[in-house]
Amino acid sequence: MMNLKPIISADSHVTEPPDCYSARIDAKYKDRAPQLVHDEKRGDIFIIEGSKTRIPMSLVSAAGKKPEELSPVGAVFEKLHQGGWEPHARIKAQEEDNIAAEIIYPSVGMELCNIPDLGLKQACMDAYNLWLTEFCDPYPHRLIGAAQTAVATPDSGIADLRRIKELGFRAVMLPGMPGVEDYFDPMYDEFFAALVDLDLIPSFHILTSGENLKQGFRGTRINSFMSIVRGNQDLMSMFVFDGIFMRHPQLKLVSVEADGGWIPHFAYRMDHTYKRHRHWLRGRELEKHPSEYVREHVYFTFQDDYTAFQFKDHMNIKRMMWANDYPHSDSTWPLSQDVLHEHTKGMTDDEINLVVHDNVAELYKLDTSALKAAA
Repeated sequence: MMNLKPIISADSHVTEPPDCYSARIDAKYKDRAPQLVHDEKRGDIFIIEGSKTRIPMSLVSAAGKKPEELSPVGAVFEKLHQGGWEPHARIKAQEEDNIAAEIIYPSVGMELCNIPDLGLKQACMDAYNLWLTEFCDPYPHRLIGAAQTAVATPDSGIADLRRIKELGFRAVMLPGMPGVEDYFDPMYDEFFAALVDLDLIPSFHILTSGENLKQGFRGTRINSFMSIVRGNQDLMSMFVFDGIFMRHPQLKLVSVEADGGWIPHFAYRMDHTYKRHRHWLRGRELEKHPSEYVREHVYFTFQDDYTAFQFKDHMNIKRMMWANDYPHSDSTWPLSQDVLHEHTKGMTDDEINLVVHDNVAELYKLDTSALKAAA
């Protein structure tokens, strides 16, 4: 893989520091800000008001650990990967993994999406966005942050998009569920139009649709890991079947960390469902086959997904974006090059460059000339 362009991770994360929210949140919500606390049994965890989920820092920052070392208990914040919150250390972590740049997503912020109090949710996300600008500012070509918005209402969501754009962001992570109705309702058409007009790339990350709050799992706890992509699948098919992409032909969405090997079958089943069952299921009449909307509008990120590469000819390779997921427990760091070498066997240099560089650079309009020395 000597002819690769600088590798850009399309999905990496931060480890929010203890004062990320409390030091920047609206004074009205100061006493309700998410807090890092030490639990004698579980170690350092983030607690969020209104959420049943306690976020163990031991899994948020477990990149590089052996499988048998992974545990939801025992974290001490000061001993975690410093690159999770300190930008200079982050660049060193990139160089150790031979990564030139990253699209940066939250960690605690994923659970913020499930806060029922919309005012608190928005205040927390506002605070996070301010912190994220500080984190990315020293290396704007290598740390590209995705802001957060609560989308409490369509109008407040549009106003928030404008603030996010003013802060200099190129991307925004949406909660799996907005505050009023659902995204398929026509009331959100102006919101989607604003995303296009402001040139902000929206994304949906796994674990932001309330899965842990509303859905259980069957059998042993390990089975719960299999459900985490389903929220994104439901979102993607809703955007297709309810005509959102049809009404907004310039809208692009990123499905983050939900893998990609399932997409060919999922798109095929959508076509089957539409052709065979749309009349009795009262499906909307679409201008194209569902799979065509998926191929054109849906980008997707994945890290350790061998099947995604093997099925590249059965989906749009120009929508595939590889990621290293640093510093999470599912990360390929610091062995990303080994994973890529194994997974991309049989691919041409041009195909590999599309997945590890070109697609993400084009989508976010990145100036990658500054990355050449870092590759």
